[in-house]
Amino acid sequence: MENSVIVRVYGRQLDQLRAEASRIARGSKIDWSIERADKGMRFCFEDAEAKKTFASICEHFAVPCLEA
Repeated sequence: MENSVIVRVYGRQLDQLRAEASRIARGSKIDWSIERADKGMRFCFEDAEAKKTFASICEHFAVPCLEA
């Protein structure tokens, strides 16, 4: 999937972001995935709008994210 962002989070914060990604994908009726990347965890979405929503949630949680 080409709509992805990389975040550096671990533990409870990673769990929170997984839950948010799942909620966003379920609401948009799309698939999403997570995988390890060189600089953190890559969250991938089928939809560019879902990626944008996820990035804004990362910003709200003060988690920097990089376009992948």
